[in-house]
Amino acid sequence: MNFLHDYLPFLSATVSFVFAIVVFARWLRETRHSHLLLWTIGFLMYSIGGFCEGLNGTLGWNPLVFRLWYLFGAILVAAWLGQGTIYLLAKPKKIAHITLVILVLASAYGAVRVFGARLDVAQPGQELTGRLIISGGVRVLTPFFNIYGTLALVGGAAWSAWVFFKKKVLRNRAIGNVLLALGALMPAFGGTFSRFGIPNALYISEFLGAVIMFAGFLTAVKPEEKKA
Repeated sequence: MNFLHDYLPFLSATVSFVFAIVVFARWLRETRHSHLLLWTIGFLMYSIGGFCEGLNGTLGWNPLVFRLWYLFGAILVAAWLGQGTIYLLAKPKKIAHITLVILVLASAYGAVRVFGARLDVAQPGQELTGRLIISGGVRVLTPFFNIYGTLALVGGAAWSAWVFFKKKVLRNRAIGNVLLALGALMPAFGGTFSRFGIPNALYISEFLGAVIMFAGFLTAVKPEEKKA
């Protein structure tokens, strides 16, 4: 039994699921702002990815679990979180609407390709890795979604933090945006370390990413303290 491999993903899934509920509750209260709903969807995807990793570790490899993990955890999550940031910052909103339509269509296409892909079920260990997909044209989709999502989420958070720090206003939002950007980068760092042969780096980084982003969001929406 390996706690980091088998059970830490369940903690990541739990944190991100609670995060999604908190964001959704805020969406219900705040006149249905689009960015909050999209972040809710994104963190539900984050939760599904972590839950599938946990199932793989505790119950063993399953092709359906693998496909769900690859679709939501490897392909879509960053893009949908980033789309929420696009809706928060884009002016005019027409840009956000157009990119959302493209993202929805691309996500549907990705789902069809992932669930129709041939898998190499003969590989020993059956770890959750894209190398198990042997159909052409599926794995090539992943970088496009992840680059778009990471640039939007991290870039948007970093830009917002810079604006708040520069204007010396809304200090809570500035700090919160820094944490959001840092948390969003954590899974990418973990994936890089995993490729260099560091075991369990991805699971640790996914958990830390969920916790840091949750802390960043709570900090950003915290009412600014009034000066005496």
